[in-house]
Amino acid sequence: MTTWALVVEMTLGAGEGKHMEAHVVAHVSGTRAEALAELERRARNHSPEHPRSPRRRRLLRDGDGFLVVVDGAWQSFATRFTVAELLEDSAAPAAPEPVETPTGPIASPDEPAEQDERYADGVPVKPAWLGRDDLP
Repeated sequence: MTTWALVVEMTLGAGEGKHMEAHVVAHVSGTRAEALAELERRARNHSPEHPRSPRRRRLLRDGDGFLVVVDGAWQSFATRFTVAELLEDSAAPAAPEPVETPTGPIASPDEPAEQDERYADGVPVKPAWLGRDDLP
């Protein structure tokens, strides 16, 4: 099953100290459509800290995500919501070891199927997006 990261990039600070920061806010296991639905829910409910006195709020769909632009009295602030396939995670939990039985090893339930060949670090040899017809 594919794991999708929900990434939020937002404007922080003001004036010359204004900058963007990105954070992975959640992971969704499932289809890209399910991940986009969760991302849209988060974008629609997002209430940014800045500007303090919003005058206009716009929600825009853009490819793999959404953009929320909030105009304040003096400046505009943006928050970008993106869905991206998780290919590697250096802090991911270790994969469970297979269990040995008298008839041979039994794959753990979390172990990928044989057709889902992976490198030693757990990254799929064939990316999950390869051959998919539902992607732009």
